[in-house]
Amino acid sequence: MLNVELVYPKWPKMEHQPEFHLPPHGPVVFAATLPDHVEISFRDEHVQPIDFDTSADLVFVSCMLTCQMPRAWEVADEYRARGKTVVFGGIGTQLHEAQTRPHADSVFLGETEGRMEALLEDFANGALKPVYDYRNQFPDTRLIQPARRDILSRDLYNYRGVQMVDLVHASRGCRFDCFPCCTPYLGGCQFRPRPYDDVVAELEGIDNNRIFFVDNSMANDDEWLKGLLRAIAPLKKKWISHPLKDNPEILDLAAKAGGWYVYQAIFNTADVIRDRVKHLKDRGIGVEGTVILGTDDQDEDAIKRLVEFLVDMDLDLAEFTIMTPFPHTPVRADLERQGRILHDDWIRYTGAETVFQPARMSVDALDRMHRYAWETFYGPGGKEVRMGQLYKRVIEKEMADGTFRSHRVRRERAWTGAAKGPGE
Repeated sequence: MLNVELVYPKWPKMEHQPEFHLPPHGPVVFAATLPDHVEISFRDEHVQPIDFDTSADLVFVSCMLTCQMPRAWEVADEYRARGKTVVFGGIGTQLHEAQTRPHADSVFLGETEGRMEALLEDFANGALKPVYDYRNQFPDTRLIQPARRDILSRDLYNYRGVQMVDLVHASRGCRFDCFPCCTPYLGGCQFRPRPYDDVVAELEGIDNNRIFFVDNSMANDDEWLKGLLRAIAPLKKKWISHPLKDNPEILDLAAKAGGWYVYQAIFNTADVIRDRVKHLKDRGIGVEGTVILGTDDQDEDAIKRLVEFLVDMDLDLAEFTIMTPFPHTPVRADLERQGRILHDDWIRYTGAETVFQPARMSVDALDRMHRYAWETFYGPGGKEVRMGQLYKRVIEKEMADGTFRSHRVRRERAWTGAAKGPGE
């Protein structure tokens, strides 16, 4: 039996976000690629302290975000100072490969399905390679197993007694090449769906009715998405996703399949955006606008007009981030050529702070407009009130189709103000 410690280092949260933590996705997907003879102990530093005195034979450090990397390097250095062997992986590691190598005994780049047996055999033989490079060598999606959610301490992932969502992916890769996104570098520009039966089986095994499909985009292939929605509809799960195509048939299927709310990128005040939001809300699907501030076409007045537009649309939620030039994104390449990157202090690359020179306002002005957007959109109640309203609606949907769990009703009603359930 090989004992491994799987560690997920913490990162700084944005100032205006409510303080809650979703069950992480990358570590549980990675854990499913480890062979059966491996015993896993998992530590998510957001919700539990790291055990640097672990007796584990091997430490894996899983990283997702740029702003997570400085803490991850500290964690790895501490483990190695105590004689532990440390292997890094995850998309954050791939974005910061060169900087990570001095802090690691080995760095794994790429997707891990079908590849961990060889690494573990190398470790057992004292021949661990400094780099395992599988970038752009994507495994067959039929190799993807249900994530190992059993390694999570489930009671740590709720907010005010409310059960949050579990994260699932039905595909990898993305055919789009959006300016602020590093997905083409990480997962390729080819859309790679999982078999429907595998997705359904994973959903059936999750002891949570609330799901977040974390796929890069749900608009890669219309026929695939229609098939997926038909396949999951009988499960009566309530789900969140990234944008859906504004297509009547797709939106009708999404509503019938349990669509709860979607993230909709909002980048201007065009009628097409207003129509997309209306079409979703007409079908009972909520909308959280994802809004990037600081693009080259924006000045302070443009941001004010955009916020007014959002308020007027009656969005359920909005997430405001400052455009951030993450490594291996098109926008970073452009800003580097123009000499507009201010620094590479990665822990400050959170989306809540300006790290480049804006085109039409000062750095201080963009930071100020970021605060203005949050405070103007949400008012004194903040995001928590709007979140409570969305969760009230999902509880009502669950009660209507008999999927709500009565043992949760008192805790969840306290925050959301939802109506009483049967027998209450």
